Amino acid sequence: MSTPTRRLTVAQALVRFLSVQYTERDGVRHRLIAGTWGIFGHGNVAGVGQALLEAGEETMPFHQGRNEQAMVHAAVGYARQLDRLSAQAVTTSIGPGATNLVTGAALATINRLPVLLLPGDYFASHAPDPLLQQLEHPTEADVSVNDTLRPVSRYFDRVTRPEALIPSALNAMRVLADPAETGAVTLALPQDVQAEAYDWPEEFFAERVWHVRRPAPDPFELAEAVAAIRAAERPLIVAGGGIHHSQAEEALKALVDATGIPVASTQAGKGSLRYDHPADLGGIGHTGTAVCDDIARTADLIIGVGTRYTDFTTASRTLFQRPEVRFVNLNIAAFDAHKLAARTLVCDARAGLTALTEALVGHRVNSAYEAEYRAGKERWEQVVDAAFTAADENAVPTQTQVLGALDAVVGDEDVVINAAGSLPGDLHKLWRARSRRQYHLEYGYSCMGYEIPAAIGVQHATPDTPVWALVGDGTYLMMPTEIVTAVQEGLPIKLLLIQNHGYASIGGLSESVGGERFGTAYRYRAADGTFSGAPLPVDLAANAGSLGMDVLRAKTVRELREALAAARASDRPTCVYVETDTAAATAPPAEAWWDVPVAETASREAAVRAREEYDREVTARRPHL
Repeated sequence: MSTPTRRLTVAQALVRFLSVQYTERDGVRHRLIAGTWGIFGHGNVAGVGQALLEAGEETMPFHQGRNEQAMVHAAVGYARQLDRLSAQAVTTSIGPGATNLVTGAALATINRLPVLLLPGDYFASHAPDPLLQQLEHPTEADVSVNDTLRPVSRYFDRVTRPEALIPSALNAMRVLADPAETGAVTLALPQDVQAEAYDWPEEFFAERVWHVRRPAPDPFELAEAVAAIRAAERPLIVAGGGIHHSQAEEALKALVDATGIPVASTQAGKGSLRYDHPADLGGIGHTGTAVCDDIARTADLIIGVGTRYTDFTTASRTLFQRPEVRFVNLNIAAFDAHKLAARTLVCDARAGLTALTEALVGHRVNSAYEAEYRAGKERWEQVVDAAFTAADENAVPTQTQVLGALDAVVGDEDVVINAAGSLPGDLHKLWRARSRRQYHLEYGYSCMGYEIPAAIGVQHATPDTPVWALVGDGTYLMMPTEIVTAVQEGLPIKLLLIQNHGYASIGGLSESVGGERFGTAYRYRAADGTFSGAPLPVDLAANAGSLGMDVLRAKTVRELREALAAARASDRPTCVYVETDTAAATAPPAEAWWDVPVAETASREAAVRAREEYDREVTARRPHL
């Protein structure tokens, strides 16, 4: 008896396969690949492009992008907003279109967020070699520019024969749906193979549901963790992004309410507790709050939940200073659970937190410890109030006063997106996160240019949600192109564009490490050849307007608040443009160190002084073995 088949091209078969893939968690089903972004060239126009056209919008929704990297960012924003249960694909031509994916792929993989990349590739037959944009390697004929995607992909394959697509596509879905393994997945598609017809087994196009598991903690590991928590006098939970991905916020709150253990948040984990919960101490580490970092220095047990322990979180391993400090790490990825020589709980965040709560019945931290961190939290709230509030409503706002104006306008359901520059530090210290998805900081890769396309992805995922992209002038100039996409698709994203005439964050860092702000200002050259002349006469608001956005200009704190309220109410893509007062420093200073090596020998005084400070700070580093 013959197996039923369907004759389609490789690209047509792939699109139809993707259209019937689903994830399921907690009994709720989601489409795994909910749409495809694309820019077409000779490497994919007659293959994937034709297949998408033939399939139609109902089978596979299509989104037109303007920059390949930005398309990946949009897909990443979409996946994060939907807790990694639904993703999008990105198709490009060969050559520069494909290599433009690398930055976006790195961001996705570092942040453990699923995206499917479908770059075109050279002819598998090699018949017309060398074709336009093909890399010729003198000793390795199977190398192409797409191999640059290998180290930044969680799964990579080059599909050189039609029948090879079947196992490769299945493996791609397996990785995308795996909460411990997910990231960028690349299927490189030679352009001749894309257009080649094959008799596909009908089974390939049957609906498949990929169960997203919630592994429970091992009983032995759970018992060890419970014993460590019961023995601790000053425990501290470090909430990472895994709490959000697992939808474990309520489980965290239940544990904290029962035990009184305070919570510190990484950039990805902020919002795991509402900011006004008495145990929420805010951000931790180099960009953390004073109360949080003070508690971290004296904690005897750190309970990491869904965190990778980056250098910002650990203050380059100088933060956790108590000699007997120990770690318990709850993480679905064993690689992260074993960091810092911790006791491990390799499990789903929600399942693990629920198990801890049940096993810790009757246990609570000392009342004096609770009183201490609650008092510290109250003091920090006064710092936030001072940073957010302007004495003169008619004055030019500082950057923190811009955040204060936004805080006064947004609702609990709004999503605020940022990724790079000086804003992440201010936001981590000061932002009052009111819901689980309001605070959307991409700080695993801290990629300039992420914010605008990510806002589009979030808006696609949750159409009725007000979505804000916060960008400085440096980030805006990197990647404003997807404004056109937002206008084309009628997505009412809100762009808060802050003009401070250069790279404010790296300028401050440069000054602190003896770099004297070299090459960080957007200014004319002065007579001495340095970039220290007048600010450049660029008009970024006019640029945003030329791309189709409505633009509201604000010069004072009062005008800014009014413009933000108007933008929130608008049903069109809207930009609020404001120039900040950079002379008045209203942001609280860093409460913990960050290791950026300083020149060991130098003739300039600034670098010599910076090295002396570096040598003092680095002595506090601990290996935690």
